[in-house]
Amino acid sequence: MKASIRKLVLERDPYCFHCGESNDLVVHHRRNRGHGGSKLLDKPEWLMAVCARYNGEMESVSQVAESARRQGHKLRSWQASSIPVFDVVTLLWYVLKTDGTKEVYEDGEGYY
Repeated sequence: MKASIRKLVLERDPYCFHCGESNDLVVHHRRNRGHGGSKLLDKPEWLMAVCARYNGEMESVSQVAESARRQGHKLRSWQASSIPVFDVVTLLWYVLKTDGTKEVYEDGEGYY
């Protein structure tokens, strides 16, 4: 992943979407690169900041992975990047945009 993309994502997402932690952040691919992903997924709409602990749990704990899917943090190979993500700090759903910004998802109170 290009350093400029990483920087853009971490500026947009200054804390973990799951717990609000602002330390130990990693850039997370919402769609696993091994599940139909590639370097083409190294774009802001496919990436989000999460803490390292949550990132690891999404990959190793099935209950956490399922919860992450319901919150748009983890996508299946057929799902589009336009699926919104839930932000635990603001309690809002956002659509991650191709330009590196995020926009409040205004179609109802939640996505799922």
